[in-house]
Amino acid sequence: MALQVGVVGVGNIGSIHAGVYKDHPKTELVAVCDINREKADAAAARFGCRAFYSVREMLDSGIKLDACSMATKGEENGGEHYTPTMELLAAGIPVLGEKPISNRIEEGEQMVALAKEKGIPYGVNLNHRFTPAAIRAKEWVDGGRLGKLHMINMKMWINNPVETSPWFHLRALHPHSFDVIRYFCGDVKRVAAFMMKGEGRAIWSNAQIIMEFENGAIGNLVGSYDAGASYGLERCEVVGSEGRFVLDDACEHLTYYPRRSIETETYSYLGGMRNFNETFKSRISDWIEQLDAGVSHDRINGSGEEALRAQKIIEAAIRSFETSTIVEV
Repeated sequence: MALQVGVVGVGNIGSIHAGVYKDHPKTELVAVCDINREKADAAAARFGCRAFYSVREMLDSGIKLDACSMATKGEENGGEHYTPTMELLAAGIPVLGEKPISNRIEEGEQMVALAKEKGIPYGVNLNHRFTPAAIRAKEWVDGGRLGKLHMINMKMWINNPVETSPWFHLRALHPHSFDVIRYFCGDVKRVAAFMMKGEGRAIWSNAQIIMEFENGAIGNLVGSYDAGASYGLERCEVVGSEGRFVLDDACEHLTYYPRRSIETETYSYLGGMRNFNETFKSRISDWIEQLDAGVSHDRINGSGEEALRAQKIIEAAIRSFETSTIVEV
C-alpha cells in the first residue's frame, strides 16, 4: 500500500516535493498545506488532493499521514520550519524538512531532540549529496581510493539579489556546502571566516571560510550570492595521499586524478542526471524508499542531526568573522 504523504508550504520548492510524491509509485499525495489559502487551493487543484491552511487543521481533520515534507520558508529561508515541524513530530509523523533546518540553532536542536525522543524519522533535503556522482565519489573516499584525506576545496555560488538579514547568504545557501564538506571529509573541528559585501549590497554576500577537520584534514569554502550563471553552481575537490577527485555542479561531471599517474577517469551525467533540478527527485526518492523499508530513525540519510551539524559550522563561521578569531565548532 502506498505511503500517504502531505506537503506543508507549497511555494516553488514545496511544489517540487509535491510533484515527486505525486509521480512516485510508492506514495500517494493526499494533502497540501499553506497559510496562504490561494496557494493551498491552487496546489490542491493541481495535484488532486485536499487543501489545508494550518498543520493543526490538517492533523485535526483525521486524515492519515505516513510522512510530510516541510517546505515552509521565513527569515533566512528557515524561520518558519520550527512550529509546524514540532507539531508533526509530536503527532508521530515523519518529516522531511527543507534546508536550513532552522536559522536558529536552539530550534534545530529541539526538532532533532523530539524526533530522537519519539523515534521518528526526520530528514532534511540535503540534496547535493544524493546525486549519482556524489555517491560514486563517496565510495572512492570510503574505499580508500584517495588514501588519507588531506584537504577539500569547495565552491558554491549563485546570483541572489535578495537583501534580508546580514547572514542570509551564510544561513540560507551554505547548509548545502557544509553538508557536502562533511559528507566527504567528516566533522569540522574549527573555522576561520572572512566576508565582504558585494557592490551595493547590505548583506555579507561573499565569504571565504577555512576549516580544520577532526581527522586532521584542512579545507576551504568560497561562497557568494554575487555570481553569474556562467560561473557554475558548485565545484568540489577532495585531495588525498593517493589521488583526488573533482565534482562539478553537484552532478554533471566527476573526474578522478591518481597521484602517481597521468591517466584520469571521468564520468559525465552518471545515472542520467543532467542538472541540479533533478537532484530533488533523487533525494526525495531516497527518503521514500527508506520509509517504505521501515528504516529506523537513527539511520536516515541526510538526517536532521546532520543538517544541524552543518548549521553549527555556519554559526561558528559567523562568530569567527565577528570576533576575528579561530572558532571551535
